[in-house]
Amino acid sequence: MTDTASERRRLADLMVDDGVLNSPRLQAAVKSVPRELFLNPGVFLSEEGGNWRPLTATGADPAEWAKIAYSCETLTTQLDGHLTADQVSGLVTGVPTSSSTTPSTVVSMIESLGMEVGHRVLEIGTGTGYSAALMCHHLGEDNVTTVEVDPEVAARADAALEAAGFSTWTVNGDGLLGHPRRAPYDRVIATCAVRRIPYTWVRQTRPGGVILATIGSWPYGTGLAKVTVNEDGTAEGCIIGRSSFMQARAQAVVPVAGDLSARTAYADTERVAKVSPLVLEEWMPAFLAQLAAPSAQFVRATRSDGTPLLYMFDPTHESFAEFVSTGSGWTVRQGGPVALWDDIEQALTAWQDAGNPEITNVHLRVTNTCHDYWIEGDPALQWRHCLV
Repeated sequence: MTDTASERRRLADLMVDDGVLNSPRLQAAVKSVPRELFLNPGVFLSEEGGNWRPLTATGADPAEWAKIAYSCETLTTQLDGHLTADQVSGLVTGVPTSSSTTPSTVVSMIESLGMEVGHRVLEIGTGTGYSAALMCHHLGEDNVTTVEVDPEVAARADAALEAAGFSTWTVNGDGLLGHPRRAPYDRVIATCAVRRIPYTWVRQTRPGGVILATIGSWPYGTGLAKVTVNEDGTAEGCIIGRSSFMQARAQAVVPVAGDLSARTAYADTERVAKVSPLVLEEWMPAFLAQLAAPSAQFVRATRSDGTPLLYMFDPTHESFAEFVSTGSGWTVRQGGPVALWDDIEQALTAWQDAGNPEITNVHLRVTNTCHDYWIEGDPALQWRHCLV
Protein backbone atom coordinates (compact mmCIF):
# COMPACT_ATOMS: atom_id res chain seq x y z
CA MET A 1 0.00 0.00 0.00
CA THR A 2 1.27 3.47 -0.91
CA ASP A 3 2.49 5.52 2.06
CA THR A 4 0.24 8.59 2.15
CA ALA A 5 1.80 10.35 5.14
CA SER A 6 3.02 13.21 2.96
CA GLU A 7 -0.46 13.60 1.44
CA ARG A 8 -2.00 13.75 4.91
CA ARG A 9 0.45 16.42 6.01
CA ARG A 10 -0.22 18.40 2.84
CA LEU A 11 -3.98 18.20 3.40
CA ALA A 12 -3.64 19.31 7.02
CA ASP A 13 -1.35 22.21 6.10
CA LEU A 14 -3.75 23.31 3.36
CA MET A 15 -6.67 23.43 5.80
CA VAL A 16 -4.55 25.29 8.35
CA ASP A 17 -3.64 27.88 5.73
CA ASP A 18 -7.33 28.22 4.78
CA GLY A 19 -8.25 28.85 8.42
CA VAL A 20 -10.42 25.72 8.61
CA LEU A 21 -8.18 23.63 10.86
CA ASN A 22 -7.08 25.23 14.12
CA SER A 23 -7.09 22.66 16.93
CA PRO A 24 -3.65 21.04 17.42
CA ARG A 25 -5.30 17.75 18.42
CA LEU A 26 -7.44 17.76 15.28
CA GLN A 27 -4.39 18.66 13.16
CA ALA A 28 -2.70 15.57 14.55
CA ALA A 29 -5.78 13.50 13.68
CA VAL A 30 -5.83 14.67 10.04
CA LYS A 31 -2.12 13.89 9.72
CA SER A 32 -2.58 10.43 11.24
CA VAL A 33 -5.85 9.00 9.85
CA PRO A 34 -5.48 7.53 6.31
CA ARG A 35 -8.55 8.73 4.38
CA GLU A 36 -7.98 6.12 1.65
CA LEU A 37 -8.93 3.35 4.09
CA PHE A 38 -12.41 4.86 4.28
CA LEU A 39 -13.01 4.81 0.52
CA ASN A 40 -13.10 1.02 0.05
CA PRO A 41 -14.17 -0.63 -2.13
CA GLY A 42 -14.09 2.45 -4.36
CA VAL A 43 -15.68 5.68 -5.51
CA PHE A 44 -17.79 7.03 -8.36
CA LEU A 45 -16.33 9.97 -10.25
CA SER A 46 -18.71 12.41 -11.93
CA GLU A 47 -18.63 12.45 -15.74
CA GLU A 48 -20.49 14.47 -18.38
CA GLY A 49 -24.12 13.69 -19.06
CA GLY A 50 -24.93 12.78 -15.46
CA ASN A 51 -22.86 9.58 -15.62
CA TRP A 52 -20.56 8.11 -12.99
CA ARG A 53 -17.24 6.36 -13.58
CA PRO A 54 -16.45 3.65 -11.01
CA LEU A 55 -12.92 3.49 -9.65
CA THR A 56 -11.84 0.86 -7.13
CA ALA A 57 -8.97 0.98 -4.72
CA THR A 58 -7.48 -2.20 -6.18
CA GLY A 59 -8.04 -1.22 -9.81
CA ALA A 60 -6.64 2.31 -9.64
CA ASP A 61 -3.06 3.39 -10.10
CA PRO A 62 -1.70 3.93 -6.55
CA ALA A 63 -0.62 7.50 -7.31
CA GLU A 64 -4.02 8.33 -8.82
CA TRP A 65 -5.81 6.74 -5.87
CA ALA A 66 -3.77 8.77 -3.37
CA LYS A 67 -4.45 11.95 -5.34
CA ILE A 68 -8.21 11.26 -5.31
CA ALA A 69 -8.26 10.27 -1.63
CA TYR A 70 -6.64 13.55 -0.57
CA SER A 71 -8.43 15.86 -2.95
CA CYS A 72 -10.57 18.56 -1.38
CA GLU A 73 -13.73 17.07 -2.86
CA THR A 74 -16.72 15.02 -1.76
CA LEU A 75 -16.33 11.48 -3.09
CA THR A 76 -19.43 9.42 -3.86
CA THR A 77 -19.17 5.86 -2.51
CA GLN A 78 -22.67 4.49 -3.13
CA LEU A 79 -25.47 4.99 -5.68
CA ASP A 80 -29.17 4.24 -5.33
CA GLY A 81 -28.84 2.86 -1.82
CA HIS A 82 -26.91 -0.28 -2.80
CA LEU A 83 -24.47 0.10 -5.72
CA THR A 84 -20.73 0.28 -5.01
CA ALA A 85 -17.86 0.78 -7.43
CA ASP A 86 -16.69 -2.84 -7.30
CA GLN A 87 -20.05 -4.08 -8.61
CA VAL A 88 -19.92 -2.37 -12.03
CA SER A 89 -17.58 -1.53 -14.88
CA GLY A 90 -18.01 1.33 -17.29
CA LEU A 91 -20.19 4.40 -16.92
CA VAL A 92 -23.38 4.13 -14.87
CA THR A 93 -26.20 6.41 -13.81
CA GLY A 94 -27.69 6.74 -10.36
CA VAL A 95 -28.40 8.95 -7.37
CA PRO A 96 -25.66 9.31 -4.70
CA THR A 97 -26.74 7.85 -1.37
CA SER A 98 -23.46 7.70 0.54
CA SER A 99 -20.23 9.64 0.26
CA SER A 100 -17.04 10.78 1.90
CA THR A 101 -17.65 14.46 2.47
CA THR A 102 -14.93 16.93 1.54
CA PRO A 103 -12.32 16.92 4.35
CA SER A 104 -12.57 20.68 4.89
CA THR A 105 -16.31 20.35 5.59
CA VAL A 106 -15.76 17.46 8.00
CA VAL A 107 -13.00 19.29 9.85
CA SER A 108 -14.91 22.58 9.93
CA MET A 109 -17.90 20.88 11.55
CA ILE A 110 -15.77 19.12 14.15
CA GLU A 111 -14.05 22.43 14.93
CA SER A 112 -17.49 24.08 15.30
CA LEU A 113 -18.44 21.54 17.98
CA GLY A 114 -15.81 22.94 20.36
CA MET A 115 -14.92 19.46 21.59
CA GLU A 116 -12.77 19.12 24.68
CA VAL A 117 -10.87 16.19 26.17
CA GLY A 118 -13.34 13.99 28.04
CA HIS A 119 -16.35 14.95 25.94
CA ARG A 120 -18.64 12.15 24.80
CA VAL A 121 -19.88 12.49 21.23
CA LEU A 122 -22.78 10.95 19.33
CA GLU A 123 -22.48 11.05 15.53
CA ILE A 124 -25.58 10.56 13.38
CA GLY A 125 -24.64 9.19 9.94
CA THR A 126 -21.38 7.22 10.02
CA GLY A 127 -21.03 7.07 6.24
CA THR A 128 -17.50 5.97 5.39
CA GLY A 129 -16.36 6.37 9.01
CA TYR A 130 -13.68 8.99 8.29
CA SER A 131 -15.19 11.68 10.52
CA ALA A 132 -15.68 9.13 13.31
CA ALA A 133 -12.01 8.18 13.01
CA LEU A 134 -10.92 11.81 13.31
CA MET A 135 -13.03 12.23 16.45
CA CYS A 136 -11.72 8.95 17.91
CA HIS A 137 -8.16 10.18 17.42
CA HIS A 138 -9.13 13.55 18.93
CA LEU A 139 -11.13 12.30 21.96
CA GLY A 140 -10.28 8.63 22.33
CA GLU A 141 -12.42 5.87 20.85
CA ASP A 142 -14.22 5.16 24.14
CA ASN A 143 -15.87 8.59 23.89
CA VAL A 144 -17.31 8.26 20.38
CA THR A 145 -20.54 6.54 19.32
CA THR A 146 -21.68 6.68 15.71
CA VAL A 147 -24.93 5.51 14.13
CA GLU A 148 -25.54 4.43 10.51
CA VAL A 149 -28.92 3.12 9.28
CA ASP A 150 -27.50 1.27 6.25
CA PRO A 151 -26.01 -2.00 7.56
CA GLU A 152 -23.74 -2.48 4.52
CA VAL A 153 -22.35 1.04 4.85
CA ALA A 154 -21.90 0.47 8.59
CA ALA A 155 -20.04 -2.80 8.01
CA ARG A 156 -17.60 -1.12 5.61
CA ALA A 157 -17.04 1.71 8.09
CA ASP A 158 -16.45 -0.84 10.84
CA ALA A 159 -13.79 -2.58 8.76
CA ALA A 160 -12.13 0.73 7.89
CA LEU A 161 -12.05 1.87 11.52
CA GLU A 162 -10.41 -1.38 12.55
CA ALA A 163 -7.90 -1.07 9.69
CA ALA A 164 -7.10 2.44 10.95
CA GLY A 165 -6.28 1.05 14.36
CA PHE A 166 -9.46 1.72 16.34
CA SER A 167 -10.27 -1.48 18.18
CA THR A 168 -13.40 -3.38 19.22
CA TRP A 169 -15.67 -1.60 16.78
CA THR A 170 -18.91 -3.48 16.22
CA VAL A 171 -22.06 -3.06 14.21
CA ASN A 172 -25.44 -4.40 15.28
CA GLY A 173 -28.84 -4.51 13.63
CA ASP A 174 -29.41 -0.84 14.37
CA GLY A 175 -26.23 0.23 12.60
CA LEU A 176 -24.56 1.26 15.86
CA LEU A 177 -20.76 1.41 15.86
CA GLY A 178 -18.14 2.18 18.45
CA HIS A 179 -18.36 2.21 22.22
CA PRO A 180 -22.01 3.11 22.93
CA ARG A 181 -22.55 5.09 26.11
CA ARG A 182 -25.76 6.01 27.77
CA ALA A 183 -26.96 9.54 27.29
CA PRO A 184 -26.44 12.33 27.94
CA TYR A 185 -23.78 13.20 25.40
CA ASP A 186 -21.74 16.39 25.44
CA ARG A 187 -21.92 16.79 21.67
CA VAL A 188 -24.21 15.48 18.93
CA ILE A 189 -23.19 15.90 15.28
CA ALA A 190 -25.21 14.90 12.22
CA THR A 191 -23.37 14.23 8.98
CA CYS A 192 -26.62 14.09 7.04
CA ALA A 193 -29.30 16.72 6.42
CA VAL A 194 -32.59 16.71 8.35
CA ARG A 195 -35.79 18.65 7.82
CA ARG A 196 -35.84 19.30 11.55
CA ILE A 197 -33.71 18.39 14.55
CA PRO A 198 -35.37 15.35 16.16
CA TYR A 199 -36.26 16.12 19.75
CA THR A 200 -34.76 12.78 20.78
CA TRP A 201 -31.34 14.31 20.02
CA VAL A 202 -32.10 17.07 22.50
CA ARG A 203 -33.08 14.52 25.15
CA GLN A 204 -29.78 12.70 24.62
CA THR A 205 -27.69 15.85 25.11
CA ARG A 206 -26.76 17.21 28.53
CA PRO A 207 -27.67 20.79 29.47
CA GLY A 208 -24.94 22.98 28.03
CA GLY A 209 -24.23 20.38 25.35
CA VAL A 210 -24.19 21.26 21.65
CA ILE A 211 -26.04 19.80 18.65
CA LEU A 212 -24.78 20.47 15.13
CA ALA A 213 -26.93 19.51 12.14
CA THR A 214 -27.74 20.59 8.59
CA ILE A 215 -31.34 21.83 8.29
CA GLY A 216 -33.35 21.58 5.06
CA SER A 217 -34.72 19.11 2.54
CA TRP A 218 -33.47 20.61 -0.74
CA PRO A 219 -30.07 19.63 -2.19
CA TYR A 220 -29.02 23.27 -1.69
CA GLY A 221 -30.34 26.20 0.31
CA THR A 222 -29.66 24.37 3.56
CA GLY A 223 -28.12 25.74 6.75
CA LEU A 224 -25.82 24.41 9.45
CA ALA A 225 -27.67 24.77 12.75
CA LYS A 226 -25.77 24.93 16.04
CA VAL A 227 -27.93 24.81 19.16
CA THR A 228 -27.15 24.54 22.86
CA VAL A 229 -29.40 22.49 25.12
CA ASN A 230 -30.94 24.36 28.05
CA GLU A 231 -31.81 23.16 31.55
CA ASP A 232 -35.53 23.25 30.68
CA GLY A 233 -35.13 20.73 27.84
CA THR A 234 -35.23 23.25 24.99
CA ALA A 235 -32.37 23.98 22.63
CA GLU A 236 -31.53 27.34 21.13
CA GLY A 237 -28.96 28.74 18.73
CA CYS A 238 -28.56 29.92 15.16
CA ILE A 239 -27.57 28.97 11.64
CA ILE A 240 -23.78 29.34 11.53
CA GLY A 241 -23.34 28.95 7.77
CA ARG A 242 -24.29 27.18 4.59
CA SER A 243 -24.07 23.41 4.54
CA SER A 244 -24.97 20.64 2.12
CA PHE A 245 -25.38 16.96 3.00
CA MET A 246 -27.35 14.03 1.72
CA GLN A 247 -30.75 13.75 3.36
CA ALA A 248 -31.18 11.45 6.32
CA ARG A 249 -33.02 8.46 4.92
CA ALA A 250 -35.67 8.61 7.62
CA GLN A 251 -36.58 12.13 6.44
CA ALA A 252 -35.77 11.80 2.73
CA VAL A 253 -38.16 13.52 0.34
CA VAL A 254 -39.72 11.48 -2.46
CA PRO A 255 -39.18 13.46 -5.68
CA VAL A 256 -42.29 14.62 -7.50
CA ALA A 257 -42.71 12.60 -10.70
CA GLY A 258 -45.29 11.81 -13.32
CA ASP A 259 -47.38 14.11 -15.50
CA LEU A 260 -46.73 17.56 -14.04
CA SER A 261 -49.29 19.21 -16.32
CA ALA A 262 -51.98 16.95 -14.92
CA ARG A 263 -50.93 17.81 -11.37
CA THR A 264 -51.40 21.52 -12.12
CA ALA A 265 -54.47 21.31 -14.37
CA TYR A 266 -56.92 22.90 -11.92
CA ALA A 267 -55.72 26.16 -10.42
CA ASP A 268 -57.74 28.11 -7.87
CA THR A 269 -55.99 31.43 -8.53
CA GLU A 270 -53.82 33.07 -11.16
CA ARG A 271 -51.89 36.33 -10.82
CA VAL A 272 -48.68 38.15 -11.65
CA ALA A 273 -45.81 37.06 -9.41
CA LYS A 274 -44.35 39.94 -7.40
CA VAL A 275 -41.03 38.08 -7.01
CA SER A 276 -39.37 36.04 -9.73
CA PRO A 277 -39.25 32.31 -8.88
CA LEU A 278 -35.73 32.29 -10.30
CA VAL A 279 -34.51 33.74 -6.99
CA LEU A 280 -35.04 30.26 -5.56
CA GLU A 281 -31.94 29.19 -7.45
CA GLU A 282 -29.98 31.29 -4.93
CA TRP A 283 -28.98 29.84 -1.56
CA MET A 284 -30.59 32.19 0.97
CA PRO A 285 -33.94 32.58 -0.87
CA ALA A 286 -34.08 28.78 -1.14
CA PHE A 287 -33.51 28.49 2.61
CA LEU A 288 -36.25 31.04 3.31
CA ALA A 289 -38.64 29.15 1.02
CA GLN A 290 -38.11 26.04 3.12
CA LEU A 291 -38.88 28.02 6.28
CA ALA A 292 -42.05 29.49 4.78
CA ALA A 293 -43.24 26.21 3.19
CA PRO A 294 -41.34 23.35 4.85
CA SER A 295 -43.04 20.59 2.83
CA ALA A 296 -42.60 22.25 -0.57
CA GLN A 297 -40.34 21.11 -3.39
CA PHE A 298 -38.99 23.32 -6.18
CA VAL A 299 -39.22 21.45 -9.48
CA ARG A 300 -37.71 22.38 -12.84
CA ALA A 301 -38.93 20.84 -16.08
CA THR A 302 -38.81 21.51 -19.82
CA ARG A 303 -41.44 21.44 -22.55
CA SER A 304 -40.78 19.50 -25.74
CA ASP A 305 -39.90 22.81 -27.44
CA GLY A 306 -37.26 23.56 -24.82
CA THR A 307 -39.32 26.12 -22.86
CA PRO A 308 -38.38 25.95 -19.17
CA LEU A 309 -41.11 25.23 -16.63
CA LEU A 310 -40.97 25.94 -12.90
CA TYR A 311 -43.20 24.49 -10.18
CA MET A 312 -43.63 24.34 -6.43
CA PHE A 313 -45.30 21.19 -5.10
CA ASP A 314 -46.36 20.40 -1.55
CA PRO A 315 -47.47 16.74 -1.53
CA THR A 316 -48.28 16.90 2.19
CA HIS A 317 -50.97 19.54 1.64
CA GLU A 318 -51.81 18.57 -1.97
CA SER A 319 -50.96 22.08 -3.16
CA PHE A 320 -49.01 23.49 -6.07
CA ALA A 321 -47.78 26.65 -7.73
CA GLU A 322 -46.96 26.77 -11.44
CA PHE A 323 -44.92 29.59 -12.94
CA VAL A 324 -45.42 30.70 -16.53
CA SER A 325 -42.98 33.12 -18.12
CA THR A 326 -44.56 36.15 -19.80
CA GLY A 327 -41.30 37.38 -21.26
CA SER A 328 -41.15 40.38 -18.96
CA GLY A 329 -42.13 38.56 -15.76
CA TRP A 330 -43.95 35.54 -14.40
CA THR A 331 -47.55 34.48 -13.87
CA VAL A 332 -48.21 32.14 -10.96
CA ARG A 333 -51.09 29.65 -10.93
CA GLN A 334 -51.87 28.15 -7.52
CA GLY A 335 -54.08 25.30 -6.40
CA GLY A 336 -54.86 23.38 -3.23
CA PRO A 337 -55.57 24.37 0.36
CA VAL A 338 -52.19 26.12 0.82
CA ALA A 339 -51.26 29.13 -1.34
CA LEU A 340 -47.61 28.13 -1.55
CA TRP A 341 -46.26 31.10 -3.45
CA ASP A 342 -48.17 33.58 -1.30
CA ASP A 343 -46.37 32.30 1.79
CA ILE A 344 -42.94 32.10 0.12
CA GLU A 345 -43.32 35.43 -1.66
CA GLN A 346 -44.24 37.13 1.62
CA ALA A 347 -41.06 35.78 3.24
CA LEU A 348 -38.89 36.80 0.29
CA THR A 349 -40.38 40.31 0.16
CA ALA A 350 -39.86 40.82 3.90
CA TRP A 351 -36.29 39.55 3.57
CA GLN A 352 -35.57 41.95 0.70
CA ASP A 353 -37.13 44.85 2.64
CA ALA A 354 -34.87 43.99 5.58
CA GLY A 355 -31.78 44.37 3.39
CA ASN A 356 -31.19 40.73 2.41
CA PRO A 357 -29.70 39.48 5.70
CA GLU A 358 -27.39 36.46 5.48
CA ILE A 359 -28.29 32.96 6.58
CA THR A 360 -26.20 33.45 9.74
CA ASN A 361 -28.85 35.92 10.96
CA VAL A 362 -31.39 33.11 11.36
CA HIS A 363 -32.05 32.01 14.95
CA LEU A 364 -33.88 28.87 16.01
CA ARG A 365 -35.37 27.28 19.09
CA VAL A 366 -36.25 23.61 19.42
CA THR A 367 -38.86 22.30 21.88
CA ASN A 368 -40.70 19.01 22.19
CA THR A 369 -43.62 20.44 20.20
CA CYS A 370 -42.21 22.85 17.62
CA HIS A 371 -39.29 24.56 15.93
CA ASP A 372 -39.23 28.36 15.88
CA TYR A 373 -37.09 30.32 13.40
CA TRP A 374 -36.65 34.07 13.24
CA ILE A 375 -34.51 36.95 12.04
CA GLU A 376 -34.43 39.64 14.68
CA GLY A 377 -35.93 43.04 14.01
CA ASP A 378 -38.83 42.05 11.73
CA PRO A 379 -42.00 40.25 12.89
CA ALA A 380 -42.61 39.20 9.28
CA LEU A 381 -39.46 37.07 9.42
CA GLN A 382 -40.71 34.53 11.94
CA TRP A 383 -41.79 30.94 11.29
CA ARG A 384 -43.10 28.15 13.52
CA HIS A 385 -43.00 24.51 12.48
CA CYS A 386 -45.21 22.47 14.80
CA LEU A 387 -44.57 18.75 15.09
CA VAL A 388 -47.36 16.52 13.83
